[in-house]
Amino acid sequence: MNNFQYQNPTKILFGKGQIASLDKELPRDTNILLLYGGGSIKRNGIYEQVTAALGDRNVVEFGGIPANPEYAKLMEALGVIRDKDITYILAVGGGSVIDGAKFLSAAARYEGDDPWTILTDNISIKEGMPFATVLTLPATGSEMNSGSVITRAETKEKLAMGGPGLFPVFSILDPTVIHSVPQRQLANGITDAFTHVLEQYMTYPTGALLQDRFAESILQTLIEVAPKVLEDPTDYAAASNFMWSCTMALNGLISKGVPTDWAVHAMGHELTALYGIDHARTLAIVAPSHYTYNFEAKREKLAQYGERVWNITDGTTEEKARAAIARTEDFFHQLGIDTKLSEYTADYEGTGEEVARRFNERGWKGLGEHRKLTPADAEEIVKMAY
Repeated sequence: MNNFQYQNPTKILFGKGQIASLDKELPRDTNILLLYGGGSIKRNGIYEQVTAALGDRNVVEFGGIPANPEYAKLMEALGVIRDKDITYILAVGGGSVIDGAKFLSAAARYEGDDPWTILTDNISIKEGMPFATVLTLPATGSEMNSGSVITRAETKEKLAMGGPGLFPVFSILDPTVIHSVPQRQLANGITDAFTHVLEQYMTYPTGALLQDRFAESILQTLIEVAPKVLEDPTDYAAASNFMWSCTMALNGLISKGVPTDWAVHAMGHELTALYGIDHARTLAIVAPSHYTYNFEAKREKLAQYGERVWNITDGTTEEKARAAIARTEDFFHQLGIDTKLSEYTADYEGTGEEVARRFNERGWKGLGEHRKLTPADAEEIVKMAY
């Protein structure tokens, strides 16, 4: 196991009725920006719960954060923060709204001329404006980590940012919020969390036995509860396990002491930036091809995954590993997720070359757990996913 440090300062308030805890968790002498998405919280009762808990605090609302948090929209919100002397951000939404809050947290304290530089120059944020979250869609784990991904439509870019100053102060996780979430978004959430675990697990054996078991248990739990969540989102037990699995999938715990990959995300982000495909679905497009292309390097871990997660016990190491890739793709299909780029766009020709061009332009010469995946490799993997 590799050396590591682990600190996660985010306080979690989990369970039914926890939105009411906002009243005691938020300071009273602060100017709050209430950040949310397309307005679903005003149709499903969450908005009423939040505003009731906020009481007579000074609150300025800013809605309309899109599914891929858009830089131009966030810059509008940044203007509100400055004009209204905002000192605290409350993000009520899924990963996109929370990611947007992290950008705003960083940008509000940024002393440079262009906040986009935070992303292009990969600036680690040591201190941001304090913010908290009320999670409305389990998926990204953004409610308990310090990472964020922001989209810029005008340049068709989707870039990541983060730093130790971007952990939420606290996050409220009430599983009942998924009652009104559309099935497409629930399927996306399951896929997103599942792939987050694979990015931290599907590398090579390092003797980190407990980390492997943590990762495998999250994968097994998602597989078990997925059909229950999709069939009946009001099943509280299933919803609870789904929500907590998504949080645990990316709060830093399972990545400590082990190598991680993240090349699937790097390629998937480009598909979202180019075609507007849901983030989770781009991961399902890329992952099977990525594991097939890098089969020799990942063979042992793929076989372990097949044995422990999918109960594949027959065959050689290679046969188990290949069967594990097939079972993963089948799982995505069972969720209603297509796994080929051509099923999302007719304009897929040339996508591999464009991804490689972008990676070269940014100097991304070595991705993956071995830092050896080149832009040319990424081109071939994307082409395999056509």
